[in-house]
Amino acid sequence: MKTLRDVAIGGTCTVKKLHGEGAVKRRIMDMGVTKNVEIYVRKVAPLGDPIEVTVRGYELSIRKADAEMVEVYDETEGKAA
Repeated sequence: MKTLRDVAIGGTCTVKKLHGEGAVKRRIMDMGVTKNVEIYVRKVAPLGDPIEVTVRGYELSIRKADAEMVEVYDETEGKAA
């Protein structure tokens, strides 16, 4: 399983599934990270936390712990689900 945390700087991925439950999952969805949305990884802080991404046309900083809850497609998988 590949997560948003595993995507390299400058990489683009597509959200496959959100893990987590309750308020944590709802917070991630409220930030615009939902199934089939495309995410571009802009930067990673020097210690790896947070990760800065572009989603739905705006910049978002997301914690490593939250990024691990976002399962993304491998480049070989494509977008078909």
